[in-house]
Amino acid sequence: MDKIKISICIPAYKRVNYLRRLLDSIAIQTFRDFEVIITDDSDDLSVKELSYLYKDKFQLCYHKNIKTLGTPANWNSGISLAKGEWIKLMHDDDWFAEKESLASFYSDTNDGARFIFSAYSNFFEGKEKNIEQKHFPASWKNKILKEPNILLAKNVIGPPSVTMLHKSVGLIYDERLKWRVDMEFYIRVLKKELKFAYIDKILINIGISESQVTQSCIYQPAVELPEGYILLEKHGINALKNIWIYDAWWRLLRNMEITNYETLRKYAPKEWPLVIQKMVKDLAAIPPFLLKNGVSSKTLMSISYLKNYSFIK
Repeated sequence: MDKIKISICIPAYKRVNYLRRLLDSIAIQTFRDFEVIITDDSDDLSVKELSYLYKDKFQLCYHKNIKTLGTPANWNSGISLAKGEWIKLMHDDDWFAEKESLASFYSDTNDGARFIFSAYSNFFEGKEKNIEQKHFPASWKNKILKEPNILLAKNVIGPPSVTMLHKSVGLIYDERLKWRVDMEFYIRVLKKELKFAYIDKILINIGISESQVTQSCIYQPAVELPEGYILLEKHGINALKNIWIYDAWWRLLRNMEITNYETLRKYAPKEWPLVIQKMVKDLAAIPPFLLKNGVSSKTLMSISYLKNYSFIK
């Protein structure tokens, strides 16, 4: 028997109306050499009962987690069960934009890149103007290849559902992270692969609602700062020599109103790098009304960057 080409891995949790939309979009795909793996974190039978309605539509493996794994451990669970050459992670509230989506992804596997992603549309649930198209800016190609950490300043790739990864890359998501987990994963992939393929066509629809984990993480010090510390520890502070990354840290600390080191220190197991300490000190010396103004904040960030550059080593 030939090896399966694509494993569509779906980490699921209760939201069966969203999941039904995704499974319906899978059922109509013209490319058929795939399997679907659902890893279920629910504490009821709703996902299981829905899954079995699709058993005759495509090859489906349903797996009930013995205990709730949460994100991103449930993502990794599905990846670990995948038999396909390619891993296509799909969140249960996202779906394929057209019946040729999977075929378009697979046609790009001939390019030689083992990391592929596409353009996508954001669908904001419950809003009147609810569609936002997102395309990868061509000017960022060399930027993210030269310094993958710049994705922490701006995630120009998108959420995991817009990506496809060859199984041989062998990387999984860092289960210590929630908010920055996808960006950190892409950084490691790009550092390893030094190459990617981009499909400038909207192949995926991303459902955005308040029920998402990421919506509860934005600018929450108890989430953002421990994760930020992990990223600095894991990837080093040298990336802050890039002013875009320095600015990302500046905006993060500014938006959470971290203007004294005592507050910052509570969210890390050890001392923060000296350059971050210096940044906090600079923020503390600036009147809040200047930080709230985009132009003045950017100017003051640039001054801070030049002043503290020697501490980035």
